[in-house]
Amino acid sequence: MRRLLALPLLLLVSLWLAAPAWADRSGSGNSFVAAAVKRVAPAVVRIDTERSVPRIGLDPSFNDPLLRELFGDQMPSTRERGQGSGIVIDAKGLVLTNAHVVDGADRVEVSLPDGRELEGRVLGADPITDLAVVSIPSGSGLKAAPLGDSEALEVGDWAIALGTPYGLERTVTLGIVSSLHRNITSLGFSDKRLELIQTDAAINPGNSGGPLINADGEVVGINTLVRSGPGAGLGFAIPINLAKGVAAQLGNGGSVVHPYLGLQLVPLNARLARDNNRDPNALVQLPERDGALVQRVLPESPAEKAGLRRGDLVVAAADQTVPDPGTLLRLVEGSTVGEALPLTVLRGEQELQLSIRPEALPSA
Repeated sequence: MRRLLALPLLLLVSLWLAAPAWADRSGSGNSFVAAAVKRVAPAVVRIDTERSVPRIGLDPSFNDPLLRELFGDQMPSTRERGQGSGIVIDAKGLVLTNAHVVDGADRVEVSLPDGRELEGRVLGADPITDLAVVSIPSGSGLKAAPLGDSEALEVGDWAIALGTPYGLERTVTLGIVSSLHRNITSLGFSDKRLELIQTDAAINPGNSGGPLINADGEVVGINTLVRSGPGAGLGFAIPINLAKGVAAQLGNGGSVVHPYLGLQLVPLNARLARDNNRDPNALVQLPERDGALVQRVLPESPAEKAGLRRGDLVVAAADQTVPDPGTLLRLVEGSTVGEALPLTVLRGEQELQLSIRPEALPSA
């Protein structure tokens, strides 16, 4: 009987001893969410923009190419207003936001949590990563947000989104990290080079550029888009580790250099390769293993200069296994323009060791 009583008693003691660790996150009075938000909220700002856009539809004649050539900038236009969020990353007056929030803006106004409204100046924007840095006057008692480590995130971690959705300032939503390394091309954005943090924390129009934070009140991502329609309720954020590197370049008034190889790739695995190889009409036999299959080599690109061909399977780069195109993209993004990047390529039954020198991604 004593042994039977000892087991529940042991469980109660274990739970009691474990309680303080949980109490740190949900203790009496204030939850861990409130504590985390307090660390970051003083650095969250609202960004209002204005831009001139052509006034179309009032008179079809204004769309005539000849009139546009004659009148140029004097063509009728209207003012378009936009709104987003941002996060102070440097108390000297640097605000990080999304590039699409300030794209084309000729007026930027930054509203601080204390109600002050400051004129902002876009120091630089990178459409490839959808990040921009805005400068506001220093000496304004600004407080920079603590930046975390997005590589330390795990699926299931708490995720807290802050921002100004639909103009509603100081909005906080709670969720979890639903997935990591979500390739943005799978979401229909072929002009971006991003692997995103997926979250079910509610992110709405106006949240763009605001922070996604962890349970410790550290910024781990920059909210960038929400999936509407089928799959609604899915939000995505740019990892802060990527954002820090981009912001460092933009904050100095520079541009962001993205290495590129000049390849169009599709994923390949053993099952897909077997299905292809069993097809009597298949144009080529594929290696039955994981990798990044070259679908096209762009003319005069680093890939063409290195001797890569359509049908090659890239299985390793920089001594790291390449199971899919996303992995190769990450390795290329982390490489240096002009420095040799070793590739292991399967071509038919041959395994080739090639050296490729990434070049700067050409401007659109």
